[in-house]
Amino acid sequence: MYRIPFAKPFIVGKELRYMAQAVTLGNIAADGHFTRECSEFLEGLSGSPRVLMTPSCTSALEMAALLCRLEEGDEVILPSYTFVSTANCFVHSGARPVFVDVRPDTLNLDESLIEEAVTPRTRAIFVVHYAGVSCEMDPIMEIAKRHGLRVVEDAAQGVNATYHGRPLGGIGDLGTYSFHETKNFTCGEGGALCINDPELVARAEIIRDKGTNRQAFNRGEIGKYTWVDHGSSHVPSELSCAFLLAQLEQMDLITQRRREVYERYLDGLTPLGAAGVLILPKTPPSCEINYHMFQILLADTPTRSALIDHLKQRGILAVFHYVPLHLAPMGRRYGWKEGDLPVTEEMAGRLLRLPFYFELSAEEQDEVIGAVREFFENRS
Repeated sequence: MYRIPFAKPFIVGKELRYMAQAVTLGNIAADGHFTRECSEFLEGLSGSPRVLMTPSCTSALEMAALLCRLEEGDEVILPSYTFVSTANCFVHSGARPVFVDVRPDTLNLDESLIEEAVTPRTRAIFVVHYAGVSCEMDPIMEIAKRHGLRVVEDAAQGVNATYHGRPLGGIGDLGTYSFHETKNFTCGEGGALCINDPELVARAEIIRDKGTNRQAFNRGEIGKYTWVDHGSSHVPSELSCAFLLAQLEQMDLITQRRREVYERYLDGLTPLGAAGVLILPKTPPSCEINYHMFQILLADTPTRSALIDHLKQRGILAVFHYVPLHLAPMGRRYGWKEGDLPVTEEMAGRLLRLPFYFELSAEEQDEVIGAVREFFENRS
């Protein structure tokens, strides 16, 4: 155990009361009062005509892949610097991942490299909004339109962030959210699928509910329900949604608190950034962030490893992020190798995430900042 962990769950409002209320209402399985309330809240937030709650962002991505109707031999463009679910959701169908390098400033998919990766087999672009900072969605959507491609936003880290004023998750054909315990708004495990193409709503409901048309039956539109398409159990527990709704209701409060944490790190570490020993995160003018994380870029991997050890010795847990998917065993099976994505490979070896959570006190944060400063002072 660390005195200052990387992340920590928290209660900010009526979480426990709502969970008890779900039991009292007699529905803790799925699609009760709190699931509907969460869906409606997120529809208002994202501007999506329909948002379906799921057990995880992984589950939402799997639904999105099915809605894209990917088949054996199809290709999907995506970044390698992402969580495995972004690729895993479609390789089940036999589609092949086509990794494109990231931008060094945001670690998002480099929009200038996408079009040259498009082939006659390309069917979709899966973008990832890293750290709640949007990809350049306007040019990406234009490329997709020219080539007749679906766009799926992996906005796991992007809830309540925007691009030119438009909510992340509500720009592409489909968007996915995560409410994992490390995210801004959480229920331990949870997710949502934003459906921005109304023509996909009916099939999405079927895929979500085990391939059946039970939702239409529940609305009284048909006399009985049955198996009609591919699907799985992509419905969350009502208890999870009860916990989540309480957090969504406090979205402004949570965001403001996370902004305070973010800005304290920024202020405290700016002298080190000015000295050139690390690089601080930057937000493009087109983006409004949600203060999901605070990451720094160090000179190289050995420096990062040494800083991680230095912080651990002081009871502080700071962590790196993804192992690039193209260098993972599965990525290599598709023919990818070192050197294919130079920016991704370099940045993945230099990035470090500092402790970041709602209840992180100013004193604890100052201790983290002080320990980072101490590390570089000892190396000078």
